[in-house]
Amino acid sequence: MDWLTTIDHKKIGILYFLAGGMFFLIGGLEALLIRIQLLYPNLEIFVGGTFNQLITMHGTTMIFLAAMPMLLGFMNAIVPLQIGARDVAFPFLNSLGFWLFFFGGLLLNLSWFMGGAPDAGWTAYVPLSTDTSLFGVDFYVVGLQISGLGTLIGGINFLVTIVNMRAPGMTYMRMPLFTWTAFITSALILFAFPAVTVGLVQLMFDRLFDGNFFNVAKGGNIVLWQHIFWIFGHPEVYILILPAFGIISEVVSTFSKKRLFGYSSMVFATILIGFLGFMVWVHHMYTVGMGPVANSIFAVATMAIAVPTGIKIFNWLFTMWGGQIRFTAANLWAVGFIPTFLIGGMTGVMLSVPPADFQYHDSYFVVAHFHYTIVGGMMFGIFAGFYYWWPKMFGRMLNEGLGKLHFWTFFIGFHLTFFPQHFLGLMGMPRRVYTFLPGQQLELGNFLSTIGAALMGVGVVVFVLNIIIAAMKPADAPADPWDGRTLEWTIPSPAPEYNFKQLPLVRGLDALFKEKMAGNKEMTPAEPLGPIHMPSPSILPFIMSLGLFISGFGFMFARYEFDSSLMNTLFGDHIIAIFGLAIFFLCMIIRSFKDDPGWHIELEELQGKGGKA
Repeated sequence: MDWLTTIDHKKIGILYFLAGGMFFLIGGLEALLIRIQLLYPNLEIFVGGTFNQLITMHGTTMIFLAAMPMLLGFMNAIVPLQIGARDVAFPFLNSLGFWLFFFGGLLLNLSWFMGGAPDAGWTAYVPLSTDTSLFGVDFYVVGLQISGLGTLIGGINFLVTIVNMRAPGMTYMRMPLFTWTAFITSALILFAFPAVTVGLVQLMFDRLFDGNFFNVAKGGNIVLWQHIFWIFGHPEVYILILPAFGIISEVVSTFSKKRLFGYSSMVFATILIGFLGFMVWVHHMYTVGMGPVANSIFAVATMAIAVPTGIKIFNWLFTMWGGQIRFTAANLWAVGFIPTFLIGGMTGVMLSVPPADFQYHDSYFVVAHFHYTIVGGMMFGIFAGFYYWWPKMFGRMLNEGLGKLHFWTFFIGFHLTFFPQHFLGLMGMPRRVYTFLPGQQLELGNFLSTIGAALMGVGVVVFVLNIIIAAMKPADAPADPWDGRTLEWTIPSPAPEYNFKQLPLVRGLDALFKEKMAGNKEMTPAEPLGPIHMPSPSILPFIMSLGLFISGFGFMFARYEFDSSLMNTLFGDHIIAIFGLAIFFLCMIIRSFKDDPGWHIELEELQGKGGKA
């Protein structure tokens, strides 16, 4: 019950990791099944519709249900600690955001057991996705709307938190880089997610209520979906990669024992990437036929985005230059990230050229590029973050030896999987196709790819083992195991419920390092020790999300023919859908009228827990 009702940002971060990790394992399994089908030419294990479902669910699960929540998990667990706050601005909404995401993801994955998963690709291009004879896309449309609402709430929450809840002295240009990337990411969520929400609502109206947004026969426009999807879809790539940039910046700086090189240029590069990310969506659509002028404008914008990214690469290298580098597991992931992401960036510049893109488009070259940026970029960043912040989140150290084994198996497996795919694409192998013919020199590349994918799977198993072994040990990690530089390392591991007994006074960038240099063992407090007000836990976010979950099923099955007349009435007359919405709005009304007084941690209890923060 504690976990169902919690509104503590640290616990919600752990819930995000648990749910995101579960979906990551499901998405990874789907990827392995895809690679098994492509091990040899003309295999017939997962063919036709089954393969399309695997492709669609792998992409959708990894992007929306694994990558996003794990990054939101880090933002929850770390950002309030880095800015010296006791919690996020809206703890209740934080909990609601998680449960909406979770129930949306659950609804999407239940499709496997309820008539078939969506099979129109993770981009759900119309008219593939408007074919109502196939039931699976309804799960995609409704599940992602519920899940996306949760993400949008999370983004707004972190914007307000970072603007309003920084500790005294924590100016914008003293914020750690991970907090900066979380801030820009939250702004991107705020502007990008409404676009895909509008698209999904239109698609829902087309599918469930006979709308005509994308029905060409009745005046609709199929290119409209592509514009709406990619206006969201390209910023989404930066929503995924920017927090990873922030994690890499923290890890490289800590394990080089140096301040991050060119901090202000890193901040402005992050802002510029966020800004330009909204101006390049048409590079996914060069082959649609918008003409040379439109293609050229977006080509220039796409090339321009390489400049701030290049600044970051050089700043990380210069941070390490002359530093006392320690190759811990966390730093191995960070150092491995740099050349890997660089390769993804270079193929991105190749894809930005419209005449070249006509050749690369819909081939395995694009698959290779995308995975080099998202897996070689974002996932490497996430693993670096896990090894770096695990003691702070759980009070236990992960095993370094297993961490290094995890890195090398995953790193080698990753390059073995995706590097040959560049060449497969250049040799003409199309993406999202379940087989290939013998005698076209595609056998070796596909075979290596499948072996590499299995090796990545082994790496993930090692990581899970590491977590289990660490969980069996007592929580005895020191407050500052890495000789850290930022505020989260000033409090015990794991962090107490209230984070800081006394809010710290921040006197410069890398606030803890500044105090260490001044000879202080701990932060100077910015306030006297006093009782701390805490918000009360609530079951309402869970029930509200459950209401939308029920309502989603009500809308999806409204046109389904059941054997029972009672079921036909309940679903066909939208009784179930209205019942679910009623639960949701009733909880909103209860929340509006029921004032939460919260509770206090008294002075005596704080003093009993030992000294200052």
